[in-house]
Amino acid sequence: MLSVHDLELRVGARMLMEDVTFRVERGDKIGLVGRNGAGKTTLTKVLAGEELATGGTIERTGEVGYLPQDPRSGNPEDLARTRILDARGLGQIMIGMEKAAQEMGDPDAKVSASAMKTYGNLQDRFTALGGYAAEAEAASIASNLSLPDRILDQPLSTLSGGQRRRIELARILFSGAETMLLDEPTNHLDADSVVWLREFLKNFQGGLIVISHDVELVEETVNRVFYLDANRQVIDIYNMSWKNYQRQRAADEERRKKERVNVEKKAGVLQMQAAKFGAKASKAAAAHQMVRRAEKMLSGLDEVRAVDRVAKLRFPEPAPCGRTPLMASNLSKSYGSLEIFTAVDLAIDRGSKVVILGFNGAGKTTLLRILASVDKPDTGQIEPGHGLRIGYYAQEHETIDVKRSVLQNMVSSSPNITETEARRVLGSFLFSGDDANKLAGVLSGGEKTRLALAMIVVSGANVLLLDEPTNNLDPASRLEILDALANYSGAVVLVSHDEGAVEALNPERVLILPDGTEDLWNRDYADLVALA
Repeated sequence: MLSVHDLELRVGARMLMEDVTFRVERGDKIGLVGRNGAGKTTLTKVLAGEELATGGTIERTGEVGYLPQDPRSGNPEDLARTRILDARGLGQIMIGMEKAAQEMGDPDAKVSASAMKTYGNLQDRFTALGGYAAEAEAASIASNLSLPDRILDQPLSTLSGGQRRRIELARILFSGAETMLLDEPTNHLDADSVVWLREFLKNFQGGLIVISHDVELVEETVNRVFYLDANRQVIDIYNMSWKNYQRQRAADEERRKKERVNVEKKAGVLQMQAAKFGAKASKAAAAHQMVRRAEKMLSGLDEVRAVDRVAKLRFPEPAPCGRTPLMASNLSKSYGSLEIFTAVDLAIDRGSKVVILGFNGAGKTTLLRILASVDKPDTGQIEPGHGLRIGYYAQEHETIDVKRSVLQNMVSSSPNITETEARRVLGSFLFSGDDANKLAGVLSGGEKTRLALAMIVVSGANVLLLDEPTNNLDPASRLEILDALANYSGAVVLVSHDEGAVEALNPERVLILPDGTEDLWNRDYADLVALA
Protein backbone atom coordinates (compact mmCIF):
# COMPACT_ATOMS: atom_id res chain seq x y z
CA MET A 1 0.00 0.00 0.00
CA LEU A 2 2.49 2.65 1.27
CA SER A 3 6.10 2.10 2.25
CA VAL A 4 8.09 5.04 3.62
CA HIS A 5 11.82 4.87 4.31
CA ASP A 6 14.08 7.55 5.86
CA LEU A 7 11.65 10.34 4.97
CA GLU A 8 12.80 13.91 5.48
CA LEU A 9 10.53 16.95 5.16
CA ARG A 10 11.52 20.60 5.31
CA VAL A 11 9.57 23.81 4.87
CA GLY A 12 12.15 26.45 4.01
CA ALA A 13 14.87 26.22 6.65
CA ARG A 14 12.59 24.50 9.13
CA MET A 15 12.97 20.74 9.55
CA LEU A 16 9.53 19.16 10.00
CA MET A 17 10.70 15.56 10.34
CA GLU A 18 13.66 13.33 9.50
CA ASP A 19 14.60 9.63 9.47
CA VAL A 20 10.93 8.62 9.40
CA THR A 21 10.17 5.03 8.35
CA PHE A 22 6.81 3.24 8.37
CA ARG A 23 4.46 1.06 6.31
CA VAL A 24 0.72 1.26 5.74
CA GLU A 25 -0.77 -2.17 5.07
CA ARG A 26 -4.26 -3.30 4.14
CA GLY A 27 -6.52 -2.89 7.17
CA ASP A 28 -4.30 -0.28 8.85
CA LYS A 29 -6.38 2.68 9.99
CA ILE A 30 -4.01 5.34 11.18
CA GLY A 31 -4.85 8.48 13.06
CA LEU A 32 -2.29 11.20 12.27
CA VAL A 33 -2.17 13.55 15.23
CA GLY A 34 -0.12 16.52 16.45
CA ARG A 35 -0.51 20.22 17.10
CA ASN A 36 -1.31 22.61 14.22
CA GLY A 37 1.90 23.23 12.26
CA ALA A 38 3.56 19.93 13.23
CA GLY A 39 3.47 18.81 9.59
CA LYS A 40 0.40 16.57 9.31
CA THR A 41 -0.99 18.21 6.16
CA THR A 42 2.47 18.43 4.58
CA LEU A 43 3.05 14.71 5.22
CA THR A 44 -0.25 13.69 3.60
CA LYS A 45 0.50 15.87 0.56
CA VAL A 46 3.87 14.16 0.15
CA LEU A 47 2.37 10.68 0.64
CA ALA A 48 -0.23 11.51 -2.02
CA GLY A 49 2.45 12.69 -4.45
CA GLU A 50 1.19 16.28 -4.41
CA GLU A 51 4.54 17.52 -3.07
CA LEU A 52 8.08 16.15 -3.02
CA ALA A 53 9.99 15.04 0.06
CA THR A 54 13.41 16.57 0.69
CA GLY A 55 14.83 13.12 1.39
CA GLY A 56 13.96 9.42 1.62
CA THR A 57 11.72 7.21 -0.51
CA ILE A 58 7.98 6.49 -0.79
CA GLU A 59 6.63 3.42 -2.58
CA ARG A 60 2.92 3.33 -3.48
CA THR A 61 1.04 0.16 -4.39
CA GLY A 62 -2.44 0.58 -5.84
CA GLU A 63 -4.54 3.72 -6.15
CA VAL A 64 -4.29 6.43 -3.49
CA GLY A 65 -7.29 8.67 -2.81
CA TYR A 66 -6.36 12.02 -1.25
CA LEU A 67 -8.75 14.57 0.29
CA PRO A 68 -6.96 17.89 0.92
CA GLN A 69 -8.37 20.57 3.20
CA ASP A 70 -9.18 22.96 0.36
CA PRO A 71 -9.77 20.95 -2.86
CA ARG A 72 -9.66 22.85 -6.14
CA SER A 73 -9.54 19.85 -8.48
CA GLY A 74 -11.63 19.14 -11.54
CA ASN A 75 -12.95 21.09 -14.49
CA PRO A 76 -15.12 23.89 -13.03
CA GLU A 77 -17.61 23.42 -15.88
CA ASP A 78 -18.16 19.71 -15.16
CA LEU A 79 -21.29 18.71 -13.28
CA ALA A 80 -20.73 17.56 -9.71
CA ARG A 81 -22.17 14.16 -10.62
CA THR A 82 -19.65 13.80 -13.46
CA ARG A 83 -16.78 14.66 -11.11
CA ILE A 84 -17.75 11.84 -8.74
CA LEU A 85 -18.38 9.25 -11.48
CA ASP A 86 -15.07 10.04 -13.17
CA ALA A 87 -13.32 8.48 -10.16
CA ARG A 88 -14.03 5.16 -11.96
CA GLY A 89 -13.96 6.58 -15.48
CA LEU A 90 -17.77 6.64 -15.80
CA GLY A 91 -18.54 10.34 -15.96
CA GLN A 92 -17.09 11.16 -19.36
CA ILE A 93 -18.43 7.89 -20.77
CA MET A 94 -21.97 8.89 -19.76
CA ILE A 95 -21.52 12.31 -21.37
CA GLY A 96 -20.37 10.57 -24.56
CA MET A 97 -23.37 8.22 -24.45
CA GLU A 98 -25.78 11.15 -24.06
CA LYS A 99 -24.18 12.96 -27.00
CA ALA A 100 -24.24 9.82 -29.17
CA ALA A 101 -27.89 9.18 -28.27
CA GLN A 102 -28.80 12.66 -29.53
CA GLU A 103 -26.84 12.20 -32.75
CA MET A 104 -28.54 8.86 -33.44
CA GLY A 105 -31.63 10.87 -34.40
CA ASP A 106 -29.69 13.00 -36.91
CA PRO A 107 -31.31 13.00 -40.41
CA ASP A 108 -27.89 12.39 -41.94
CA ALA A 109 -27.59 8.59 -42.20
CA LYS A 110 -23.80 8.64 -41.86
CA VAL A 111 -23.93 10.72 -38.68
CA SER A 112 -26.66 8.47 -37.27
CA ALA A 113 -24.77 5.27 -38.08
CA SER A 114 -21.53 6.58 -36.58
CA ALA A 115 -23.38 7.64 -33.45
CA MET A 116 -24.96 4.17 -33.07
CA LYS A 117 -21.53 2.54 -33.30
CA THR A 118 -20.07 5.02 -30.80
CA TYR A 119 -22.96 4.48 -28.41
CA GLY A 120 -22.52 0.70 -28.53
CA ASN A 121 -18.79 0.94 -27.81
CA LEU A 122 -19.33 3.37 -24.93
CA GLN A 123 -22.11 1.23 -23.48
CA ASP A 124 -19.80 -1.80 -23.49
CA ARG A 125 -17.15 0.19 -21.59
CA PHE A 126 -19.81 1.56 -19.22
CA THR A 127 -21.05 -1.97 -18.44
CA ALA A 128 -17.51 -3.29 -17.94
CA LEU A 129 -16.86 -0.57 -15.34
CA GLY A 130 -19.95 -1.43 -13.29
CA GLY A 131 -22.62 0.38 -15.24
CA TYR A 132 -25.79 1.54 -13.57
CA ALA A 133 -25.04 -0.31 -10.33
CA ALA A 134 -21.91 1.83 -9.92
CA GLU A 135 -23.93 4.95 -10.73
CA ALA A 136 -26.44 4.01 -8.02
CA GLU A 137 -23.57 3.42 -5.57
CA ALA A 138 -22.18 6.89 -6.28
CA ALA A 139 -25.62 8.45 -5.81
CA SER A 140 -26.01 6.65 -2.47
CA ILE A 141 -22.65 7.91 -1.20
CA ALA A 142 -23.49 11.44 -2.32
CA SER A 143 -26.89 11.32 -0.63
CA ASN A 144 -25.32 10.21 2.66
CA LEU A 145 -23.00 13.21 2.45
CA SER A 146 -25.99 15.57 2.03
CA LEU A 147 -25.47 16.01 -1.72
CA PRO A 148 -28.93 15.75 -3.29
CA ASP A 149 -29.62 15.61 -7.03
CA ARG A 150 -30.10 19.38 -7.28
CA ILE A 151 -26.44 19.83 -6.23
CA LEU A 152 -25.13 16.91 -8.30
CA ASP A 153 -26.69 18.47 -11.39
CA GLN A 154 -24.85 21.79 -10.90
CA PRO A 155 -21.47 22.75 -12.40
CA LEU A 156 -18.61 22.68 -9.87
CA SER A 157 -18.09 26.41 -10.40
CA THR A 158 -21.47 27.22 -8.82
CA LEU A 159 -20.87 25.25 -5.61
CA SER A 160 -19.70 26.59 -2.26
CA GLY A 161 -16.37 25.53 -0.77
CA GLY A 162 -18.13 23.13 1.59
CA GLN A 163 -20.11 21.54 -1.22
CA ARG A 164 -16.96 21.16 -3.36
CA ARG A 165 -15.24 19.45 -0.46
CA ARG A 166 -18.12 16.99 0.00
CA ILE A 167 -18.04 16.26 -3.74
CA GLU A 168 -14.33 15.41 -3.47
CA LEU A 169 -14.96 13.24 -0.41
CA ALA A 170 -17.75 11.39 -2.24
CA ARG A 171 -15.43 10.93 -5.24
CA ILE A 172 -12.71 9.35 -3.09
CA LEU A 173 -15.10 7.06 -1.20
CA PHE A 174 -16.57 5.94 -4.54
CA SER A 175 -13.20 5.53 -6.29
CA GLY A 176 -12.30 2.15 -4.83
CA ALA A 177 -8.85 3.45 -3.85
CA GLU A 178 -6.76 0.91 -1.93
CA THR A 179 -5.39 3.65 0.34
CA MET A 180 -7.19 6.81 1.47
CA LEU A 181 -5.53 9.92 2.90
CA LEU A 182 -8.23 12.11 4.45
CA ASP A 183 -7.41 15.54 5.88
CA GLU A 184 -10.25 16.66 8.21
CA PRO A 185 -12.98 14.72 6.34
CA THR A 186 -15.77 15.79 8.72
CA ASN A 187 -15.38 19.51 7.96
CA HIS A 188 -18.61 20.83 6.39
CA LEU A 189 -20.56 17.66 7.24
CA ASP A 190 -23.80 17.71 9.20
CA ALA A 191 -24.33 15.34 12.13
CA ASP A 192 -26.05 12.58 10.11
CA SER A 193 -23.28 12.62 7.48
CA VAL A 194 -20.60 12.38 10.17
CA VAL A 195 -22.26 9.31 11.68
CA TRP A 196 -22.53 7.68 8.24
CA LEU A 197 -18.87 8.44 7.44
CA ARG A 198 -17.72 6.83 10.69
CA GLU A 199 -19.49 3.61 9.73
CA PHE A 200 -18.08 3.72 6.20
CA LEU A 201 -14.52 4.10 7.49
CA LYS A 202 -15.01 1.37 10.12
CA ASN A 203 -15.95 -1.05 7.34
CA PHE A 204 -13.29 0.10 4.85
CA GLN A 205 -10.94 -2.78 4.05
CA GLY A 206 -7.98 -0.85 2.64
CA GLY A 207 -5.35 1.38 4.25
CA LEU A 208 -6.39 4.69 5.81
CA ILE A 209 -4.55 7.71 7.18
CA VAL A 210 -6.87 10.30 8.65
CA ILE A 211 -6.27 13.72 10.18
CA SER A 212 -9.26 14.67 12.28
CA HIS A 213 -10.16 16.61 15.39
CA ASP A 214 -13.42 14.64 15.56
CA VAL A 215 -12.69 12.56 18.66
CA GLU A 216 -15.53 10.11 18.08
CA LEU A 217 -14.39 9.42 14.52
CA VAL A 218 -10.83 8.52 15.56
CA GLU A 219 -12.05 6.56 18.58
CA GLU A 220 -14.29 4.38 16.43
CA THR A 221 -12.08 3.89 13.37
CA VAL A 222 -8.38 4.12 14.27
CA ASN A 223 -6.25 1.07 15.16
CA ARG A 224 -2.83 2.77 14.88
CA VAL A 225 -1.69 6.27 15.84
CA PHE A 226 1.14 8.32 14.35
CA TYR A 227 2.02 11.23 16.63
CA LEU A 228 3.97 14.09 14.99
CA ASP A 229 6.02 15.87 17.61
CA ALA A 230 6.95 19.31 16.29
CA ASN A 231 9.64 19.67 18.96
CA ARG A 232 11.44 16.36 18.29
CA GLN A 233 10.99 16.18 14.45
CA VAL A 234 9.96 12.52 14.61
CA ILE A 235 6.87 10.37 14.32
CA ASP A 236 6.03 8.20 17.32
CA ILE A 237 4.13 5.11 16.17
CA TYR A 238 1.56 3.48 18.43
CA ASN A 239 0.09 0.18 17.17
CA MET A 240 -3.08 0.41 19.20
CA SER A 241 -6.55 1.95 19.39
CA TRP A 242 -7.08 5.63 20.10
CA LYS A 243 -8.04 5.15 23.75
CA ASN A 244 -5.08 2.86 24.41
CA TYR A 245 -2.81 5.35 22.67
CA GLN A 246 -3.95 8.15 24.96
CA ARG A 247 -3.26 6.00 28.03
CA GLN A 248 0.11 4.83 26.65
CA ARG A 249 1.23 8.32 25.70
CA ALA A 250 0.34 9.66 29.14
CA ALA A 251 2.26 6.78 30.76
CA ASP A 252 5.28 7.39 28.47
CA GLU A 253 5.35 11.07 29.36
CA GLU A 254 5.16 10.33 33.07
CA ARG A 255 7.98 7.78 32.77
CA ARG A 256 10.19 10.23 30.88
CA LYS A 257 9.63 12.95 33.45
CA LYS A 258 10.53 10.65 36.38
CA GLU A 259 13.62 9.33 34.60
CA ARG A 260 14.79 12.84 33.81
CA VAL A 261 14.35 14.02 37.41
CA ASN A 262 16.33 11.04 38.77
CA VAL A 263 19.13 11.27 36.19
CA GLU A 264 19.43 15.06 36.49
CA LYS A 265 19.74 14.67 40.26
CA LYS A 266 22.54 12.09 39.91
CA ALA A 267 24.28 14.12 37.20
CA GLY A 268 24.03 17.22 39.39
CA VAL A 269 25.81 15.42 42.24
CA LEU A 270 28.60 14.33 39.86
CA GLN A 271 28.99 17.85 38.49
CA MET A 272 29.19 19.34 41.98
CA GLN A 273 31.81 16.78 43.00
CA ALA A 274 33.76 17.45 39.81
CA ALA A 275 33.75 21.16 40.60
CA LYS A 276 35.30 20.43 44.00
CA PHE A 277 37.91 18.08 42.56
CA GLY A 278 38.71 20.46 39.72
CA ALA A 279 40.22 22.94 42.14
CA LYS A 280 43.02 20.48 42.94
CA ALA A 281 45.55 19.63 40.24
CA SER A 282 45.98 16.08 41.62
CA LYS A 283 42.30 15.32 41.07
CA ALA A 284 41.79 17.09 37.74
CA ALA A 285 41.64 13.81 35.78
CA ALA A 286 38.97 12.39 38.10
CA ALA A 287 36.99 15.63 37.82
CA HIS A 288 37.14 15.43 34.03
CA GLN A 289 35.84 11.85 34.10
CA MET A 290 32.97 12.87 36.37
CA VAL A 291 31.94 15.65 33.99
CA ARG A 292 32.04 13.28 31.01
CA ARG A 293 29.99 10.70 32.92
CA ALA A 294 27.36 13.31 33.85
CA GLU A 295 27.14 14.48 30.22
CA LYS A 296 26.73 10.89 29.02
CA MET A 297 23.93 10.25 31.53
CA LEU A 298 22.03 13.34 30.35
CA SER A 299 22.54 12.65 26.64
CA GLY A 300 21.06 9.16 27.01
CA LEU A 301 17.73 10.46 28.30
CA ASP A 302 14.56 10.27 26.24
CA GLU A 303 13.39 13.80 25.59
CA VAL A 304 10.45 15.10 27.56
CA ARG A 305 8.13 16.74 25.07
CA ALA A 306 7.99 20.47 25.45
CA VAL A 307 4.56 21.81 26.18
CA ASP A 308 2.91 22.65 22.85
CA ARG A 309 2.43 26.36 22.33
CA VAL A 310 -1.06 27.66 21.61
CA ALA A 311 -1.96 30.86 19.79
CA LYS A 312 -3.25 33.43 22.27
CA LEU A 313 -6.30 34.88 20.58
CA ARG A 314 -8.37 37.92 21.36
CA PHE A 315 -10.57 39.54 18.76
CA PRO A 316 -9.93 43.28 18.16
CA GLU A 317 -11.27 46.10 20.23
CA PRO A 318 -14.08 47.19 17.90
CA ALA A 319 -13.76 50.59 16.23
CA PRO A 320 -16.50 53.11 17.16
CA CYS A 321 -19.60 52.86 15.01
CA GLY A 322 -23.25 53.84 14.83
CA ARG A 323 -26.17 51.99 16.39
CA THR A 324 -26.71 49.76 13.34
CA PRO A 325 -23.43 49.36 11.45
CA LEU A 326 -24.76 46.85 8.90
CA MET A 327 -28.16 46.38 7.27
CA ALA A 328 -29.33 44.21 4.39
CA SER A 329 -32.72 44.23 2.70
CA ASN A 330 -34.48 41.94 0.21
CA LEU A 331 -31.37 39.89 -0.59
CA SER A 332 -31.72 36.99 -3.03
CA LYS A 333 -29.27 34.74 -4.81
CA SER A 334 -29.61 32.10 -7.50
CA TYR A 335 -27.18 30.03 -9.56
CA GLY A 336 -28.73 29.51 -12.95
CA SER A 337 -32.23 28.13 -12.38
CA LEU A 338 -31.37 27.09 -8.80
CA GLU A 339 -32.73 29.53 -6.24
CA ILE A 340 -30.59 29.64 -3.07
CA PHE A 341 -32.55 32.13 -0.93
CA THR A 342 -34.90 35.06 -1.44
CA ALA A 343 -36.11 38.16 0.41
CA VAL A 344 -33.60 38.03 3.27
CA ASP A 345 -33.61 41.07 5.56
CA LEU A 346 -31.05 41.53 8.33
CA ALA A 347 -30.08 44.34 10.70
CA ILE A 348 -26.85 43.97 12.68
CA ASP A 349 -26.85 46.32 15.65
CA ARG A 350 -23.72 47.38 17.51
CA GLY A 351 -22.53 44.45 19.65
CA SER A 352 -25.31 42.07 18.54
CA LYS A 353 -24.72 38.33 18.20
CA VAL A 354 -26.47 36.43 15.37
CA VAL A 355 -26.12 32.79 14.29
CA ILE A 356 -27.21 31.62 10.82
CA LEU A 357 -28.67 28.12 10.55
CA GLY A 358 -29.84 26.06 7.60
CA PHE A 359 -29.20 22.74 5.90
CA ASN A 360 -26.07 22.30 3.79
CA GLY A 361 -26.61 24.21 0.55
CA ALA A 362 -29.15 26.62 2.05
CA GLY A 363 -26.86 29.57 1.32
CA LYS A 364 -25.18 30.31 4.68
CA THR A 365 -21.72 30.86 3.20
CA THR A 366 -23.19 32.71 0.22
CA LEU A 367 -25.00 35.13 2.53
CA LEU A 368 -21.83 35.87 4.49
CA ARG A 369 -19.93 36.51 1.26
CA ILE A 370 -22.64 38.98 0.20
CA LEU A 371 -22.55 40.73 3.60
CA ALA A 372 -18.76 40.96 3.24
CA SER A 373 -19.18 42.46 -0.27
CA VAL A 374 -17.24 39.56 -1.80
CA ASP A 375 -20.26 38.52 -3.90
CA LYS A 376 -23.17 40.58 -5.18
CA PRO A 377 -26.82 39.68 -4.56
CA ASP A 378 -29.23 39.20 -7.45
CA THR A 379 -31.67 41.53 -5.71
CA GLY A 380 -31.60 43.77 -2.67
CA GLN A 381 -28.81 45.82 -1.20
CA ILE A 382 -26.29 46.11 1.61
CA GLU A 383 -26.48 49.32 3.62
CA PRO A 384 -23.30 50.08 5.58
CA GLY A 385 -23.88 52.15 8.70
CA HIS A 386 -21.71 54.85 10.25
CA GLY A 387 -18.19 53.60 11.05
CA LEU A 388 -18.72 50.06 9.71
CA ARG A 389 -15.54 47.99 9.69
CA ILE A 390 -16.00 44.33 8.70
CA GLY A 391 -13.74 41.46 9.63
CA TYR A 392 -14.53 38.47 7.42
CA TYR A 393 -13.28 34.96 8.14
CA ALA A 394 -13.88 32.71 5.12
CA GLN A 395 -14.03 28.95 5.63
CA GLU A 396 -11.88 28.40 2.52
CA HIS A 397 -9.43 31.18 3.52
CA GLU A 398 -10.19 33.32 0.45
CA THR A 399 -9.15 36.43 2.39
CA ILE A 400 -5.54 35.22 2.28
CA ASP A 401 -3.42 35.99 -0.77
CA VAL A 402 -1.53 32.70 -1.22
CA LYS A 403 1.06 34.39 -3.48
CA ARG A 404 2.13 36.78 -0.73
CA SER A 405 4.03 36.08 2.48
CA VAL A 406 2.47 35.72 5.91
CA LEU A 407 3.84 39.15 6.87
CA GLN A 408 2.62 40.82 3.65
CA ASN A 409 -0.88 39.48 4.28
CA MET A 410 -0.81 40.90 7.79
CA VAL A 411 0.38 44.35 6.75
CA SER A 412 -2.25 44.56 4.00
CA SER A 413 -5.06 43.74 6.43
CA SER A 414 -4.70 47.01 8.34
CA PRO A 415 -3.88 50.41 6.80
CA ASN A 416 -2.01 51.67 9.86
CA ILE A 417 -0.06 48.68 11.13
CA THR A 418 3.75 48.74 10.98
CA GLU A 419 5.86 45.71 10.11
CA THR A 420 7.14 45.58 13.69
CA GLU A 421 3.59 45.56 15.09
CA ALA A 422 2.56 42.91 12.54
CA ARG A 423 5.45 40.67 13.58
CA ARG A 424 4.51 41.06 17.25
CA VAL A 425 0.93 39.93 16.59
CA LEU A 426 2.14 37.12 14.34
CA GLY A 427 4.37 35.91 17.16
CA SER A 428 1.35 35.51 19.43
CA PHE A 429 -0.21 33.40 16.66
CA LEU A 430 2.91 31.17 16.58
CA PHE A 431 4.45 32.71 13.44
CA SER A 432 7.89 33.62 14.73
CA GLY A 433 11.15 34.48 12.99
CA ASP A 434 11.37 33.22 9.40
CA ASP A 435 7.81 31.85 9.57
CA ALA A 436 6.60 35.38 8.83
CA ASN A 437 8.36 35.28 5.46
CA LYS A 438 6.81 32.00 4.28
CA LEU A 439 4.43 32.13 1.34
CA ALA A 440 0.87 31.78 2.60
CA GLY A 441 0.26 29.14 -0.08
CA VAL A 442 2.46 26.58 1.70
CA LEU A 443 0.64 26.86 5.04
CA SER A 444 -1.44 24.00 6.42
CA GLY A 445 -5.16 24.45 7.01
CA GLY A 446 -4.61 25.12 10.71
CA GLU A 447 -1.86 27.65 9.96
CA LYS A 448 -4.09 29.43 7.42
CA THR A 449 -6.80 29.58 10.06
CA ARG A 450 -4.37 31.21 12.50
CA LEU A 451 -3.20 33.70 9.87
CA ALA A 452 -6.76 34.63 8.85
CA LEU A 453 -7.67 35.20 12.50
CA ALA A 454 -4.51 37.26 13.09
CA MET A 455 -5.49 39.46 10.16
CA ILE A 456 -8.88 40.05 11.79
CA VAL A 457 -7.24 40.91 15.12
CA VAL A 458 -5.35 43.87 13.62
CA SER A 459 -8.29 45.05 11.52
CA GLY A 460 -10.16 46.88 14.30
CA ALA A 461 -13.38 45.32 12.95
CA ASN A 462 -16.65 46.09 14.71
CA VAL A 463 -18.67 43.46 12.80
CA LEU A 464 -17.21 39.96 12.49
CA LEU A 465 -18.54 37.62 9.80
CA LEU A 466 -17.25 34.17 10.80
CA ASP A 467 -17.72 31.11 8.58
CA GLU A 468 -16.78 27.90 10.43
CA PRO A 469 -13.90 29.50 12.38
CA THR A 470 -13.11 26.36 14.43
CA ASN A 471 -12.50 24.08 11.42
CA ASN A 472 -8.94 22.67 11.11
CA LEU A 473 -7.98 23.60 14.68
CA ASP A 474 -6.60 21.30 17.36
CA PRO A 475 -8.58 21.19 20.65
CA ALA A 476 -6.39 23.71 22.49
CA SER A 477 -6.57 26.27 19.67
CA ARG A 478 -10.32 25.74 19.35
CA LEU A 479 -10.73 26.62 23.04
CA GLU A 480 -8.90 29.90 22.38
CA ILE A 481 -11.43 30.71 19.64
CA LEU A 482 -14.35 29.92 21.92
CA ASP A 483 -12.95 32.15 24.68
CA ALA A 484 -12.37 34.97 22.18
CA LEU A 485 -15.97 34.68 20.93
CA ALA A 486 -17.31 34.78 24.47
CA ASN A 487 -15.39 37.98 25.29
CA TYR A 488 -15.68 39.98 22.06
CA SER A 489 -17.70 43.18 22.52
CA GLY A 490 -18.42 43.88 18.84
CA ALA A 491 -21.12 42.37 16.61
CA VAL A 492 -20.79 38.82 15.28
CA VAL A 493 -22.61 36.94 12.53
CA LEU A 494 -21.64 33.27 12.85
CA VAL A 495 -22.01 30.21 10.63
CA SER A 496 -20.90 27.03 12.38
CA HIS A 497 -21.62 23.32 12.84
CA ASP A 498 -19.72 23.54 16.15
CA GLU A 499 -22.17 23.54 19.03
CA GLY A 500 -19.44 24.81 21.37
CA ALA A 501 -18.83 27.85 19.16
CA VAL A 502 -22.51 28.79 19.16
CA GLU A 503 -22.71 28.29 22.92
CA ALA A 504 -19.65 30.53 23.43
CA LEU A 505 -21.17 33.22 21.21
CA ASN A 506 -24.38 33.20 23.28
CA PRO A 507 -26.43 34.58 20.35
CA GLU A 508 -29.42 36.85 20.76
CA ARG A 509 -30.98 36.05 17.38
CA VAL A 510 -31.05 33.30 14.77
CA LEU A 511 -31.55 33.61 11.00
CA ILE A 512 -32.79 30.43 9.33
CA LEU A 513 -32.06 29.90 5.64
CA PRO A 514 -33.21 29.52 2.92
CA ASP A 515 -36.49 31.13 4.04
CA GLY A 516 -34.78 34.04 5.82
CA THR A 517 -36.86 33.54 8.97
CA GLU A 518 -35.52 35.54 11.92
CA ASP A 519 -36.25 34.69 15.54
CA LEU A 520 -34.96 35.27 19.04
CA TRP A 521 -32.48 32.60 20.07
CA ASN A 522 -33.68 29.88 22.41
CA ARG A 523 -32.27 26.55 23.52
CA ASP A 524 -34.47 24.63 21.09
CA TYR A 525 -32.35 25.97 18.23
CA ALA A 526 -29.19 24.52 19.81
CA ASP A 527 -30.30 21.04 18.69
CA LEU A 528 -30.21 22.22 15.06
CA VAL A 529 -26.61 23.48 15.06
CA ALA A 530 -24.85 20.17 14.31
CA LEU A 531 -27.61 19.24 11.87
CA ALA A 532 -27.45 22.54 9.97
